[in-house]
Amino acid sequence: MVSETVQVSCVTNGGTKSNESFKRKHLGSDEHASASRHDSSDAKGDIGTSDRDMAANINEDTQVDDASKKVRLPKELTFQDMYNNQDAFDDDDEDDSDWEPVQKHIEILKWFCTNCTMVNLDDVFLCDICGEHKESGILRHGFYASPFSPEVELIQVESEATGSEKEIWSEASASNCSTAVGFDERMLLHSEVEIKSHPHPERPDRLRAIAASLSAAGIFPGKCCPIPAREITLEELQMVHSSEHIEVVELTRQMFSSYFTPDTYANEHSAHAARLAAGLCADLASAIFSGRVRNGFALVRPPGHHAGVTQAMGFCLHNNAAVAALAAQAAGAKKVLIVDWDVHHGNGTQEIFDQNKSVLYISLHRHEGGKFYPGTGSVFEVGTKGAEGYCVNIPWSRGGVGDNDYIFAFQHVVLPIASKFAPDFTIISAGFDAARGDPLGCCDVTPAGYTQMTHMLSTLSGGKLLVVLEGGYNLRSISSSATAVIKVLLGGSCECELENIVPSKAGLLTVLEVLKIQMKYWPNLSSSFEKLQLQRAMYSVEKKHKQVKRRRVFEPPLWWRWGRKQLLFHILTGHFHLK
Repeated sequence: MVSETVQVSCVTNGGTKSNESFKRKHLGSDEHASASRHDSSDAKGDIGTSDRDMAANINEDTQVDDASKKVRLPKELTFQDMYNNQDAFDDDDEDDSDWEPVQKHIEILKWFCTNCTMVNLDDVFLCDICGEHKESGILRHGFYASPFSPEVELIQVESEATGSEKEIWSEASASNCSTAVGFDERMLLHSEVEIKSHPHPERPDRLRAIAASLSAAGIFPGKCCPIPAREITLEELQMVHSSEHIEVVELTRQMFSSYFTPDTYANEHSAHAARLAAGLCADLASAIFSGRVRNGFALVRPPGHHAGVTQAMGFCLHNNAAVAALAAQAAGAKKVLIVDWDVHHGNGTQEIFDQNKSVLYISLHRHEGGKFYPGTGSVFEVGTKGAEGYCVNIPWSRGGVGDNDYIFAFQHVVLPIASKFAPDFTIISAGFDAARGDPLGCCDVTPAGYTQMTHMLSTLSGGKLLVVLEGGYNLRSISSSATAVIKVLLGGSCECELENIVPSKAGLLTVLEVLKIQMKYWPNLSSSFEKLQLQRAMYSVEKKHKQVKRRRVFEPPLWWRWGRKQLLFHILTGHFHLK
């Protein structure tokens, strides 16, 4: 046998080229085989050749024959030839049993929106959900910062005070202040330590955005006076929560990170922040009822209306509104009204005052048959053990509820019951997660709507009103709504029309359901119930009329009934329906 070189042509770009690598690989093996055969032929003439050498020569000849068979291929190969003779291309010199494909890890860059915390890809500059710019200035300038530009471009501030005006307000605040704001930067230390795939919605930026908005508008510091912060005492907390609950919250001071529920976190500063929040609410209530200030806003966190007697949940550790209600009663108030407009039901506040006739609790929230968090707050939960009627739930049956439905419920349920109750002190559990744009609430209340509701409640209890911050997770929505509410507390006017408020059908049905239950305990609701029943009947008649009118947009000629267009006639007149 002789050594031979095989050229294998490969099709590339419509032509052929010599496979040089394949050629070089087999040239080396053939030269080695030729040398072996030459040595073997010389050995045949030697009489003293051993059997071992003969066996070695036979093996070498066999390997050469195998190699020769592998390379006896046509000079021009097609893809079919290559497929039928795959063994000819095997590389016996290399072991690729441990070969693994190279895995390239492609890192997808993303950023979380400062305003709504939603995730976005790195190549976009405006949030896909809320439209906020990637480098928004909302934490420096509040909602007055432009949502579309990273520059320091501010929306016009209508009531922004000049530097000299701010100095005058700060000097006068101590002696002549009508509205107090409770705030302490140490509450910003309460945050989630564990890094997860998505930022927690209840974050310190909530307070930063509101404080920046108030500062940009010259409201605080400026027109509102601060009150000093203190931790609530153990005795004051024990009037609301069990000793076991208080001890569990206090234990978090010794932990770097902990959780009460999967969504309710704590760090080493959380217990301190929660006590500061409760202390600010208690002192604001005392100051307002005693007449030192006319009203106030508690800019506090963590929120509180989900915290019950024995448990922390729903981002809440201590119930700030309940602490404030009992502080007002300790200062002399006999009857306290709590209106909770957070989009989630305040199950903790309801539990604390469920058997208390001196505290009237009214909540407007999404319920949807118990499917919306926390699942409580149905229309049938009215209070227990002699306090029936002192718990009023207005449970919306869907999302997207807006200004008209809220104001309509205020007109026909909240104000009539509250006026009859005649409170000495009023507290608003002001969650702004029903605001337009909130990622959790998914409702449609605007700052104008919150302005109107605050104005309506300010007419009760001689204007002694405390607003306590609860939820709200879109920074632009929460800061603009909170600013609108504080402007009402400062005496701002309300320009909303209240005469022709038209609710949605779902809103009307919810209000009727509430009236039907609550008029057993508040007889003054009967006239409103009868009036709205007539309105509902009119809606039904109008709906049927519109359906008939829509169905009979075109009246066909009568003679179509017997002619070739008989089928079309019956379809247009509604006597025949196509499936």
